[in-house]
Amino acid sequence: MSLTTVTMPQLGESVVEGTIGAWLKAVGDRVEKYEPLVEVITDKVNTEIPSPVSGVVKEILVEAGATVKVGTPIAVLSAEEQAGGGEPSAAPAAVAHGPQPAPAPVTPGLPRGVYSPLVRRLAAEYGIDLRQVKGTGAGGRVTKRDVLAYAAGHGGAAPGHGAAAPAPAAVAAGPAAAAPALAPAAAAPAGADEEIIPADGMRRAIAQRMAQSKQAIPHAWTMIEVDVTRLVALREGMKEEFRRREGVDLTYVPFFIKAVVESLKEFPRLNASWQDDRIVVKKRIHIGVAVGLEDGLVVPVIRDADRLSIAGIARTLADLVGRARAGKLTLEDVQGATITVNNTGAFGSVASYPIISPPQAAIITMEAIVRRPVVVGDAIGIRSMMNVCLSFDHRVTDGLYVGRFLQSVRRRLEGFGPDTALY
Repeated sequence: MSLTTVTMPQLGESVVEGTIGAWLKAVGDRVEKYEPLVEVITDKVNTEIPSPVSGVVKEILVEAGATVKVGTPIAVLSAEEQAGGGEPSAAPAAVAHGPQPAPAPVTPGLPRGVYSPLVRRLAAEYGIDLRQVKGTGAGGRVTKRDVLAYAAGHGGAAPGHGAAAPAPAAVAAGPAAAAPALAPAAAAPAGADEEIIPADGMRRAIAQRMAQSKQAIPHAWTMIEVDVTRLVALREGMKEEFRRREGVDLTYVPFFIKAVVESLKEFPRLNASWQDDRIVVKKRIHIGVAVGLEDGLVVPVIRDADRLSIAGIARTLADLVGRARAGKLTLEDVQGATITVNNTGAFGSVASYPIISPPQAAIITMEAIVRRPVVVGDAIGIRSMMNVCLSFDHRVTDGLYVGRFLQSVRRRLEGFGPDTALY
């Protein structure tokens, strides 16, 4: 037997810590390789972390509910010997009592925990030594695409799969700039008229990300007004048939996303990020959709949204929202958004100032649809009106460009009508 230390993995490019949600095995339990060992919670996803080896749980170092940094040892497994009697290369020779040393790095500056469970599983299936794979993720992190590209280039094939196609060329993002440190508020006992609510892992992660965004990104904000009377009539006339045919509700969000993605084709600088004093424009459009939960917010991603019809967006959205609220999103579901859409109108908001999610360059909100008097030509009529708000990174673009983008969104939203095709 040899000892293997399990560390907190980095579940996402921007994730720096994780919370132990629940241990799925107790000390003394046997666990098989790739069998779920522990549930980890971050601001992006709740996920089960598989065991890296077969063996017995010898020690649990971090209790359920605790939050620790990426790379922190969380458990020790008594692992079975590898075939041939050799020690597992990734396992430390021994676990010292007292302060735990940092795991030996696989690549400079990156702990072994930087490999996500998906990356480790793919590497095992393809028979790839991850130390030979050059990472293109943040800080050199190895991603799923890196593993698949390496397998394709070296003739590897997973059981039951053909060789994977090489990943498209990508601009490697530089390390994210650290946000200026905030002076912590002095701890004080709660008074009789106060309540202290400890922040859980998700809330702390959201707080850190939002503070980083506001400190590092020069936000600018604008808003336009859109007449969606025709869109309201279109949806009202089609929602029952759509529900019978597709089994999901037809909301306003798919129409809004469609208007946004078509406008991004015309104004691609908002589908971009600021990296190393340059603008990196993303050629694929992945829409992050903010979903409110009881205790926070999660942003699943509609990938290649510009390739989907309105009906396709509606189906994908319903699936993601359902799994988000059931706590069943995977890591892949919440990574890679190039711009975020938020339906703040769902809770009655008529104007909002959203905070950009780094490294994106913009976030756009659709506000509540309100029927009110509007001047139409030389008369006054009752119309269904909606505000659209946008925060953007002023390093990436300027007000004129953003104004033209929003005018394009407005034209498309106001252009929806009885002849609009959903498929």
